[in-house]
Amino acid sequence: MIPTPQQAWELLCRYNEGDFHRKHARTVGDVMRWYAIDQGYADEADFWEAVGILHDLDFEQWPEQHCVKCQELMQAEGIDERLIRAAASHGYGLTGVEYAPTHQMEKILFAADELTGLIGAAALMRPSKSCSDLEVKSLKKKFKDKKFAAGCSRDVIQQGADNLGWTLEELMEKTIAAMRASEEAAQA
Repeated sequence: MIPTPQQAWELLCRYNEGDFHRKHARTVGDVMRWYAIDQGYADEADFWEAVGILHDLDFEQWPEQHCVKCQELMQAEGIDERLIRAAASHGYGLTGVEYAPTHQMEKILFAADELTGLIGAAALMRPSKSCSDLEVKSLKKKFKDKKFAAGCSRDVIQQGADNLGWTLEELMEKTIAAMRASEEAAQA
């Protein structure tokens, strides 16, 4: 079974009660939908969004089993193995997950997951409290400041850009655009 974004959201909410994790899931889901369209996979936008929503399904309750426990939870729900693999692959090299990101969608999830946190933190520092006026130049300054949003791994973000064959600036520019679109949709 491949869940719709709404079904993915309902499943996520069963295991995640905190606003932080729910907001992150919604943001990454929106970003993945945007990327699906941007990368020529518009017909799979719901799938990409569902992966983004479910990628941290296990993190709130089982952080020490992150990306491993989620596979078990999704298998119990009868979720398609392709979605399980995609969601788990963002933990490759970090959590003991055996699935390396190979599909473009998996590579984007790996790269954008951490970056959405950095962008969100940078946006909150702006007078607008939004991505609407965030520029790559400003984000790069925050990226270089290791104390700023210290929980967002710069190594993972850079590795993600490298895996995609993109520059760091290109990844930042696209992900800012995706987060702007998400904010605009939320305000509509």
